[in-house]
Formats: sequence, C-alpha cells, structure tokens
Amino acid sequence: MTEENLAHRQCVPCRGGVPPLTDTEIAPLLKQLSPDWSVETRDDPKHRYVKVLLRDFRFSNFKHALDAADKVGALAEEQQHHPDLHVSWGRLRIEIWTHKIGGLTESDFIFAAKCDALLA
Repeated sequence: MTEENLAHRQCVPCRGGVPPLTDTEIAPLLKQLSPDWSVETRDDPKHRYVKVLLRDFRFSNFKHALDAADKVGALAEEQQHHPDLHVSWGRLRIEIWTHKIGGLTESDFIFAAKCDALLA
C-alpha cells in the first residue's frame, strides 16, 4: 500500500471497543506518510498514556498557516475525523489520535495522508 492509497481511502469513525494500534502495527503505516510525521507518546489522565501522530507544516506568515488550518478543518468535517490544530506565526501543527480509544487507529494515518495531499 502506498501513501497515495492511504490518501484515497475514507476515515472510518471509531465506535470504541477496539484497542489502539501497537508499535508493530504503527510502523508500516508511518512509513507510508511523509517523513515529517512522527509518533509521540504522552501521559494522559484517562488512558495513562496515548500515542499521537504529529506534524508541523511551515508557512511564510500567519495568514497562510491559518488558511491551511481552515482547509484541514473542512477536511476533518468531511471525514468526521477531528485532529487537534495549533496555529502560530508561520506554523500549523496537526496532532491526530483517536480520543475514544486513547491511541492511534488506521483512520488516523488515512487522515494524515489526506493532510499531506491537501497541503502539498
């Protein structure tokens, strides 16, 4: 499967009741994304810890970063998959994880690939 294939798939809303992806399951999916994506493990009061997929996109000014955040927001509504977006001067950070299960699902990687295609 290629990054292009991930970007052309649809996110599937998580209904819960499934475990988050393991490191072994994450590795091949992460390889299909831009190398600018990374997985970070964070403390979480509800789940003890969560793995988060994240990437910083750089822009020449605040307006371009904000415009990119608007595009990602529209994509999130379309896909019913909602990342955390952090906008600052010249930067948009996208953090993706499935809150319902406290970790990553395949749809998180699909959404990341869609972000790459959208902001290319």
